[in-house]
Amino acid sequence: MPLRSPKGGRKGGLAGGQRPGGGGAWRHAILLPVTALTLYPVLWVLRTAFSPGQGYSLSLNPIPAEPTLEQFRTLLSHPAFARQLANSVIVAGGTTLLGIFLATTSAYAFSRFRFPGRRAGLLGFLISQMFPGVLMMIPLYILLDTLGLLDALLGLCLVYATTAIPFCVWMLKGYFDTIPKDLEEAAIMDGASQFTVFWRIILPLSRPAIAVTALFSFMTAWNEFILAATFMNAEESFTLPVVLQRYVGEYSTEWGHFAAGAVLVSIPVVALFYALQKHLVGGLTAGAVKG
Repeated sequence: MPLRSPKGGRKGGLAGGQRPGGGGAWRHAILLPVTALTLYPVLWVLRTAFSPGQGYSLSLNPIPAEPTLEQFRTLLSHPAFARQLANSVIVAGGTTLLGIFLATTSAYAFSRFRFPGRRAGLLGFLISQMFPGVLMMIPLYILLDTLGLLDALLGLCLVYATTAIPFCVWMLKGYFDTIPKDLEEAAIMDGASQFTVFWRIILPLSRPAIAVTALFSFMTAWNEFILAATFMNAEESFTLPVVLQRYVGEYSTEWGHFAAGAVLVSIPVVALFYALQKHLVGGLTAGAVKG
């Protein structure tokens, strides 16, 4: 016999007599259509990329009627495509390495040391995030022109690192604050230098946050168009987003080539998300409770 409360109700069990998992059906009923609506634009781009010709169909069917690799063959056989792909890889990779190096060292200093201007520096980084990077386009153009870095990949790396570092510093600083200082003090008592503590203890423990920071820096440089189109005037210096814009003309648009290029550009980002997925959740949330 099941136990009953003084008022005649059963003890234990779920409130209202609900069965475990009974409330999940309506959630799936809502999430499935929302997911389908979210993915449909991506499927439409894939259909355009794998369809012949440069037009686009108004049909709602996301599956191409005559699948073909013609658009991809045209792009990959272009004489300058390999060079422009290499430009994007160099710029994104250089921005990521430079951003990680400067952000980790700066964030560690802001997290562990107390020095004049520390608070002002953190507020300066925070305030800089209130304004888009395009706002600094004219000053940056003048600086690069003065330094002779227009049409140079190094100049573009410096510009992208400048825009990514403030967010990266705040992200890593919050994560470093969660690492107990006792670990560093114990290592110093054993004779480790401050650099050894940073290199051997702090950085290995901060892999999730560094993974998120690296992904953000990479995406900042890989997808950016406006600054790259402004600072790069020679075709051999173009990055892939600038190349994609060339398929959108004043009077006509090569939709097939544009869609195929968009698919190729998205592949490295998707691959990075897949490779770093185990670090993303921990890196995004661990530094959010302490600043």
